[in-house]
Amino acid sequence: MTVRFTPPYPQPHATRSSLLKRFLRGWNSWIHVLFDKSYTMKMGEMHLPALSFYIANEPPLVRRILETDAEIFPKHAFLHDLLDPLIGNSVFSSNGQDWHDQRAMVNPAFSHTALKRVFPMMAAAVDDLLATMRALDLSQPVAIDPLATHVAADVIFRTMFSRKLDADGAREIFDAFHEYQKQAQRHSMLRLYRLPGLGYQGRARRAARRIHAVFAGIVAARYAATHERGEDILQSLIDARHPQTGAAFTEREVMEQISTIFLAGHETEASAITWALYLLARDPALQDAIRAEAGDTPLTYDSLKGLTVTRNVFRETLRLYPPLSFLVRSVTCPVDMRDKHLEPGAMLVVSPWLVQRNRDNFPEPHGFDPDRFDDPAQAQACRHAYLPFGKGPRVCIGAGFAQQEALLTLAGIVASFDLATIPGDDPEPISRLTLRAGNGVRLRLTRR
Repeated sequence: MTVRFTPPYPQPHATRSSLLKRFLRGWNSWIHVLFDKSYTMKMGEMHLPALSFYIANEPPLVRRILETDAEIFPKHAFLHDLLDPLIGNSVFSSNGQDWHDQRAMVNPAFSHTALKRVFPMMAAAVDDLLATMRALDLSQPVAIDPLATHVAADVIFRTMFSRKLDADGAREIFDAFHEYQKQAQRHSMLRLYRLPGLGYQGRARRAARRIHAVFAGIVAARYAATHERGEDILQSLIDARHPQTGAAFTEREVMEQISTIFLAGHETEASAITWALYLLARDPALQDAIRAEAGDTPLTYDSLKGLTVTRNVFRETLRLYPPLSFLVRSVTCPVDMRDKHLEPGAMLVVSPWLVQRNRDNFPEPHGFDPDRFDDPAQAQACRHAYLPFGKGPRVCIGAGFAQQEALLTLAGIVASFDLATIPGDDPEPISRLTLRAGNGVRLRLTRR
């Protein structure tokens, strides 16, 4: 197998970092703490002043943690602390019976994400994005991250609220979420080392309020209305009832669920689309292949099935740059894994970043090769060592939604523009809540 090229990733350190260097390297990005052995070990461990981490990379361990024994490895309180200002106690962060009850209440809302039903909304959002891009000054490099955020947030906005997201709202979400990630990351590092918080949690809360302000008024107005109804996710959450008590979500609880769906539905997608466009910009032949399979007529819901190249590019993007690079779980009872004994309270980490870049799972794991998804020799790895959406009962319910949105967006942009990278301007992956380019992704665009 020959990969097309090897895109940027932080070169791992030769040996494990000292406690101080681990703190300094993790201040901005989790993946910058990793060292050579991290990418080949089956199970590793790391001990910090406030918490012990165990990192499970071996596929059978991953299946045990996320699938077969998922009930005894719930989401860790560390995750709740990291996300509480943004999403509160919602279906993403809750555990146990509370999670089961919330999931039962929110499940009907996801009927509004049925792929055929949302296709026109997605297509309209992509058309608006392309109009915005055509109006840009293309003699200058184009910042891709805000554009990807706008289209992803617009799609989920239309699905949740039956309305478009304007440019000011999109820019506020992009800026505020970038700020939230930075402040929450630093708050977490200080907590892990039992150091004073230095106000980072407060700054994260202020950034979260900026995000909420973009849609809080919509939620409040609809929640208070007795006669105005919608046919969307928001209305389904307002109408939801607890499976035992029959109680409705309070307005605050609706906001928490909306915030969760908004985070999961736009930020991870924006990350993936940004990285996919960067990878495509490095490969003009792949751009031509995508144009050839998409054809010259507008895409339809049925025609998406034929976008094999586009789909494989998106899959390979998620393998190399999984938006959620670390999935954290809690040890709730004494348990042995390989040669390690884990006590309750410890953190178990399953890292899509590491599992998907382990050479025992994928040949030439750091290389970009969309064709690997059609390679019979890699079929088992694609089933068991590929987990950008998680696995088991907590698997992302929006995986199909994300893929359809990506196909439409990538095919639409490549049909309208030639993409090219800028020599010397390489993005640096930074892993916080999601995986983004710390210095942004800028490309040259030429109208076709």
